[in-house]
Amino acid sequence: MAPRANWKGFLRLSLVTCPVALYPATSESEKVSFNQINRRTGHRIKYQKVDAETGEEVDNDDIVKGYKIDTDTYLEVTKDELDNIALESTHTIDIDRFVPRAEIDDLYIVRPYYLVPDGKVGHDAYAVIRDTIKATGKVALARVVLTNREHVIALEARDNGLVGLLLRYAYEVREASDYFDGIKDVKITKDMLDLARHIVEQKSGGFEPAAFEDHYEAALLDLIEQKKAGHPVTKAKVKTEGNVINLMDALRQSLKGGKADRKETTAPPARGKRSRKRVEGQREMLFPIEGKKAAKESKREPAKRPAKARAAKKSPAAKRKAG
Repeated sequence: MAPRANWKGFLRLSLVTCPVALYPATSESEKVSFNQINRRTGHRIKYQKVDAETGEEVDNDDIVKGYKIDTDTYLEVTKDELDNIALESTHTIDIDRFVPRAEIDDLYIVRPYYLVPDGKVGHDAYAVIRDTIKATGKVALARVVLTNREHVIALEARDNGLVGLLLRYAYEVREASDYFDGIKDVKITKDMLDLARHIVEQKSGGFEPAAFEDHYEAALLDLIEQKKAGHPVTKAKVKTEGNVINLMDALRQSLKGGKADRKETTAPPARGKRSRKRVEGQREMLFPIEGKKAAKESKREPAKRPAKARAAKKSPAAKRKAG
């Protein structure tokens, strides 16, 4: 089944115009998705639109848009009123200017689209606009209306077509300083930077999207297959990483391709012995806690004194003291 166009209209550069269609360049439909169901019946959950005060179901014809003024007070805005302020570019992508691609910060990019000729006519005009954008080495900034809102879109030539990058407005991008100003200014030694650079060199390569596996998606598919086959689902073991105190050692071990040295952390318990965890501020137990078996044995016979204690009791000094 062919993908559906999100928008159809005209692409215009001055007096050159051609019919075009806008298709999403990315899709998440292949990902595993879930529906909410009733655990007791197995039926899918259905949502109804109800009045928040009366609890009665509301027909779609009676539902309009409302702008919240204050608590429980809304200003109604009808579809006709919204249509009255419809912009000229509703059905046209008008190219306004050309700018260098490097000047568009990635923070402003929302999502990519494929812009293609719509129908059998207009291919010549499309080619003129595409080749003009390609010849300038820049991207064309235009306006497009999607879901009643005007957006800025950057058009760039790719292969024999055009890619449109939907952009955010300046007021939609938050200031980085609001988040980064609190980061401490730490001076890193040259040795640490040299080690880190070596690690980067070892891990450097080309960008190959197919090389990255979606491990969570694969785990979801495996889980579904296991449940369909009626197999019990085993609980995954939680992997824990020890805290590395010495940053220099961590860099050295990373360079070797091994795990960080954990000498600074809690040493592993000896074989056959239980490790004793100590919570900060907690006093150590001076006496072992007897189990049920030990408690039963203690009831059967009294505990024997240690050999040294018996010897001390029979010593002459002990006898003189007793006399």
